[in-house]
Amino acid sequence: MSPWPVRELHGASLKGDRVRLVRDEKGQSLVVVAVFLGIVGVGFMAFALDVGSLFRQKRMAQAAADAAAVAAAKEVSVGNSATNEQAMANAVARLNGFDTTLSSNAATVTLSTPMTGNFKGTGYVQATVTRPIPTIFLATFPGRSSAVAVSATAIAGGSSSPTCVCIESPSAEDLFIVNGAQLKAPNCGVVDDSNASNAVYITGGSSLSGLSLGTVSTTWNNSSNINNGGSISGSTTIVTGITSTCAPAMPAAPAYNVANCLTDPGNNGSSSIPAFTAGPSSSTSTICYNGLTIGPNSTVDTLNPGIYVINGNYLHFERGDGVHSNYGGNGVFFYLTNGAALQIDNGANVNLVAGGNTTSTGGTASSVGSGYDGILLYQDTSDNGQMTVAGGSSVFMNGALFAPAAQMIFSNGSGTTIEGGIVCTQLIMTGGSVINANADVSEGSLTLTTPKLVQ
Repeated sequence: MSPWPVRELHGASLKGDRVRLVRDEKGQSLVVVAVFLGIVGVGFMAFALDVGSLFRQKRMAQAAADAAAVAAAKEVSVGNSATNEQAMANAVARLNGFDTTLSSNAATVTLSTPMTGNFKGTGYVQATVTRPIPTIFLATFPGRSSAVAVSATAIAGGSSSPTCVCIESPSAEDLFIVNGAQLKAPNCGVVDDSNASNAVYITGGSSLSGLSLGTVSTTWNNSSNINNGGSISGSTTIVTGITSTCAPAMPAAPAYNVANCLTDPGNNGSSSIPAFTAGPSSSTSTICYNGLTIGPNSTVDTLNPGIYVINGNYLHFERGDGVHSNYGGNGVFFYLTNGAALQIDNGANVNLVAGGNTTSTGGTASSVGSGYDGILLYQDTSDNGQMTVAGGSSVFMNGALFAPAAQMIFSNGSGTTIEGGIVCTQLIMTGGSVINANADVSEGSLTLTTPKLVQ
């Protein structure tokens, strides 16, 4: 048998081997490509996870920085130390997931005073929150930082206005100024505890001016409640949604014996009684009346300095003859109890000055003592009898008026001037009445700028 076929067969086998080898090399390339693509895919996945984690951590860090800045600003607003500021900032950052006390990957909260930009200076606090963030892909690159750092700035607040008019009702239209009335508080402000959308209403050429107007209501706005010529001074700072209501502590009731209270000398049914000088004698500073009528039948009456307890009925100032009477007293304090209320008739001429305050002629009223100086009238907290000042040719009252459970109404007369702090549940002013309210330390103050984020 010839060997040629064998050789041919052998050649064919070698050729097939070469073909298979080529085919095998192609398979290896596919494996290499697959492995490479797998590595790249894992890398992209790790990178995507890192980016997503960093974005999430940045959002969390921003929330922590915001909270830390406000917390530190609150400490500044009440005058606490830098140590307290830092402690509070750290505490709220921890509540937001950024703990500064961890042994590894601890967060850092840095407080500073911003010195550039629109919000700079000692009235602002900037908080920067930083923390290392574990990563997968980025960690394989030397020198690459895997940390998040964000900042927030808050205004510290703390600017305040002393309160001189405190309206304590939690709901309803509590401050009502109409028909040319004027509420003036040049050195203090008005606080209204009402949460109603119409808490303050000013119309008919009336006005309110002062350092501030604060309302508990978050829905009140002057566009719908100030109209028809009514106005609030442009220099008056308006703060809505206040969280601290006004509720000043009231003075203690004066000591008296109900059994010794006197009959109202002006309400005895006589057609004519002589003018009298009423009030405490030199041996005591307190006198009690079961109602007290001043100026009946056109008399001119003067009250001695001292403490007057009105046990029921009215403290009533009547209109004098030809509206030319001038009755009242300097250095007086009235305590109204057992349902007693105040009534000043239209056309009455009243001149009342609290102990230690300036009289209408420029002098100083004598001291009342017992902690009542500066207070003209105090109605028991359990009494809600309406306080009515119906105006007149000359009504001058210099001293604080406290009626925490009652409505106060001032009306009918441009000559009605009240100088002092006011506490009541509702204040209504009409007909040209004027109140010149003065700062009253017992009524506290309103914070004009509350700590809040600005950047």
